[in-house]
Amino acid sequence: MKAALVEKPGVLTVKDIPEPEMGDYDALCRVLFGATCVGTDQHIIHGRIFEGLQYPVVLGHESIGQVIKIGPKVRHYKEGDLVTRVGTLPSPNGQFDIAWGGFAEFGIARDHWAMRRDGLPRQAWNNFRVNQLVSTGVDAASATMIITWRETLSYITRMGVQGGAKILVIGSGANGLAFTAHAGNLGANHIVQVGNFQRKALALGLGANAYFDYKADDLATLIEQANPEGFDFIIDVVGRQKVIDMFLPMLKPGGMIGVYGVDECDRMSFSYRKAKGSFVCYKGHYDEEESHGQVVSFMRNGLLKAEHWLDMEHPFPLQDINKAFKAVVERRLVKALVMISSNPG
Repeated sequence: MKAALVEKPGVLTVKDIPEPEMGDYDALCRVLFGATCVGTDQHIIHGRIFEGLQYPVVLGHESIGQVIKIGPKVRHYKEGDLVTRVGTLPSPNGQFDIAWGGFAEFGIARDHWAMRRDGLPRQAWNNFRVNQLVSTGVDAASATMIITWRETLSYITRMGVQGGAKILVIGSGANGLAFTAHAGNLGANHIVQVGNFQRKALALGLGANAYFDYKADDLATLIEQANPEGFDFIIDVVGRQKVIDMFLPMLKPGGMIGVYGVDECDRMSFSYRKAKGSFVCYKGHYDEEESHGQVVSFMRNGLLKAEHWLDMEHPFPLQDINKAFKAVVERRLVKALVMISSNPG
């Protein structure tokens, strides 16, 4: 089967690799679509984070597969089902590792519900809770957005964002735009976003009340003048030291700041004297399983639409995956949709 491998840092190619071998609790899936992640994927491609990965690695964690075969102990999948975050497995002979392995023509969905009920140890099924069924009425291409949406929805919900909140979102990539959309859907009173000027109209359409170009002169002053009372929540979607230093003074006493981005997250520190008072640094992460149902509900009710993030009409074939990433890095697209298999089975 074809798969997109990072052979070594800086080299992404499409090659033939063996199909994954099924276990008793596994469903073999034909992977239909995947979406690019400009953050995690780019760091893996260029070898900047995720120590311990052994190159070559099969890339991709935003994939949607369709079940074509089930193992003898599978009870919660059937042929034809769409499943989130399916991917191939690491090579048993060490030929390749996986960075989730979703950019491959075939992948595995594991019946973690059955494994849990059959008493298997948590480490055998826990990582496969990301394999969730896609409801009828949600197409496979749109469903690639579920991964981004449920990560960010779990995160912002755990932070406590709700009706009446005032929130500052720093970053206008796919995750930043998702946080803005979620904040509006959760009833936030005022949403301010900082990002690339090209994304202003999109952010305002998704629910932002105000938008600031991150390259603006005296950016901090402009935002503080427009929001003198400060913010209940600040989410740094980029994850850089200078971002925290600039915006921490805008957090209300007792407010909460979350660093979602990973660029410099392991090297960051807080200049706490810049804060107006005591504050909370959120470190609760997220859980995709817990927010899956609500994300699908938002989609079915028209509150989350994939076309705001993806060009649904022009997916990239798998062999053009480098072009897909180039389009995202150059900000011609928020995310790129990759067609991995045109044959649903």
